[in-house]
Amino acid sequence: MRVLVVEDEPRIAADVRSGLEAANYAVDTASDGDDAWFKGETEDYDAIVLDLGLPRLDGLSVLKRLRGAGIATPILILTARDGWREKVEGIDAGADDYLTKPFQMEELVARLRAITRRAAGQASSVIRSGPLELDTRARAATVDGRALSLSTMEYRLLSYLLLHRGRTMSQGELLEHIHAGDTDRDINAIEALVARLRRKLGFPLIETRRGHGYCIPNEPA
Repeated sequence: MRVLVVEDEPRIAADVRSGLEAANYAVDTASDGDDAWFKGETEDYDAIVLDLGLPRLDGLSVLKRLRGAGIATPILILTARDGWREKVEGIDAGADDYLTKPFQMEELVARLRAITRRAAGQASSVIRSGPLELDTRARAATVDGRALSLSTMEYRLLSYLLLHRGRTMSQGELLEHIHAGDTDRDINAIEALVARLRRKLGFPLIETRRGHGYCIPNEPA
C-alpha cells in the first residue's frame, strides 16, 4: 500500500514516514500544499495523510482541489489540538477521518488501515480467501493455521491483491502501489514476487490473466 504524507514539519514528517514504513507501507512525502496537490493529482495513492497547516497552499485547499478533480483517494487530515472548526471543514470537504496533534503513531496506523479497508469495501481487519487468512492489524498471514514468513514486498503485494479481489491488475499498477516514488522500479520484479508468493502460499490463489496482469478472484457465491 502506497501512502502520501503531507507535513511541513521535518521531524513529524520523518517520524510518520518511519512509523508507516515499519507498518509495511510504501511512503512518499510532500512538505507544502503545491507539491501535495501535484503528487495527489498525478500519482495513484492508496491513502493520503494531510496536515492542514501547510505553506504555499493550505491543506484544506489541497483537499478541496483533489475532491473537485474527482480524486477519491482516502484522506486522513491532521489538525491542531484546538482546531475543531478545521475538523468540521475537513470532513465537509471530503476527508475520510481526522487525527489531532499530538498523536500516537499506533493510532495513526490504525486509522489509516480503517479508511483504506473501507475504501476497498472491507469492514474487518482480517481478510480471508480459502485457507488463507491475512490479519492487516498484526500484519501476519496464515494458510490453514500455518504462519507464512513474508518479506515486506510480499506482504504489500498480497494485501493489495486481497483488498482488490476480483480486479485484474497490471504489473505496472502493482509496482506503483507497493513501492514509494523515490525507489527504483523494475517491472520484472512483480513476476518474481508473484512466483515467490505462490510457492509460499502452496495453493492456487493468484491467477495470471495473460496480457492483463494478476488477480485474486472473488469467493464463489
